[in-house]
Amino acid sequence: MRLKIALPKGSLQDSTVRLFKKAGYEITVSERSYYPRINDPELECMLIRAQEVARYVEQGVLDAGITGNDWLMDSGANLVTVADLVYSKQTLNACRWVLAVPQDSPVQRPEDLKGKRVATELVNVTRNHFAKLGVPVEVQFSWGATEVKPPILADAIVEITETGSSLRANNLRIVETVMEVKNSLLANPASWEDPWKRQKLENIALLLTGALAAEDKVGLKMNVPLAKMDGILGILTALRHPTISQLSDKEWVALETIIDERTVRDIIPELKRAGAEGIVEYPLNKVVY
Repeated sequence: MRLKIALPKGSLQDSTVRLFKKAGYEITVSERSYYPRINDPELECMLIRAQEVARYVEQGVLDAGITGNDWLMDSGANLVTVADLVYSKQTLNACRWVLAVPQDSPVQRPEDLKGKRVATELVNVTRNHFAKLGVPVEVQFSWGATEVKPPILADAIVEITETGSSLRANNLRIVETVMEVKNSLLANPASWEDPWKRQKLENIALLLTGALAAEDKVGLKMNVPLAKMDGILGILTALRHPTISQLSDKEWVALETIIDERTVRDIIPELKRAGAEGIVEYPLNKVVY
């Protein structure tokens, strides 16, 4: 038995390969091949543009794939969401599709675009968005380089952004957010009903979500005198509860916990001053709840 899975080619490709590696799957991508090698004989990978993943998974050409809810909505495909995977090209933050216009445009709200041209790759979602607002616009499909379309080729654009730097570089400002993007592991309904394929997909989802959960956390362990335990526990913010183990010296215990990486630089000096010794910080690959 083999599970055929689509990986997004393009901007999400490298971050997806890194995520799979952290989950335990080594993926080797060749420049000339759309079929990466993976260290799991039960998996067969194919690189496909994120815009097309939903279509091929719905058709049953592939059992599952990773793409965003933006392309799922735009395609109208009927698929099973196995797991939500919040990550993007550069960060763990969600990207978003925004309505943007030139800095000197008089447009301040979507209603100001009545009868105007809006360029985007996300055609159906954009049309539905303006239809719900009751604003008639001409939505034009953009084959790329959408940021350079205004003001000559379009009055506004709906474009995806992670940090907004590309929009600013092209002298554009955001009018509103059309939708936030959430990447997901999606499955063909028939494949999901197959017991073997479902279990395989659930295993992959567990490892991927565990890898994402570990991205902004670190492990911390230390030796603590019993007399100072209350003060140490007051400093720590544990994922659940710290693991406490008795040492050979009855007056000391070993304490281990998981904390947010952004707080560790402030906490370690506090722990040291509070009496902790032998403090060790270590990276995490997966955190499974």
